[in-house]
Amino acid sequence: MQIQLNGENTQVVATNLTDLVAELGLEQRMIAIERNMEVVPKSEYTATQLEENDRIELVHMIGGG
Repeated sequence: MQIQLNGENTQVVATNLTDLVAELGLEQRMIAIERNMEVVPKSEYTATQLEENDRIELVHMIGGG
């Protein structure tokens, strides 16, 4: 399926946001996701199905000192 991920057209096999996070190799507790201009709560990642041409903005938090 093709989605727009952070402004780039991207092919993914993930069907929901939890799968997308895993496919990208990210840690779920360190990210925030917006789908089609709406922030998705972490508790809804598994239930939020991806659809062709979804616009996903994903922010990965990085700790520092």
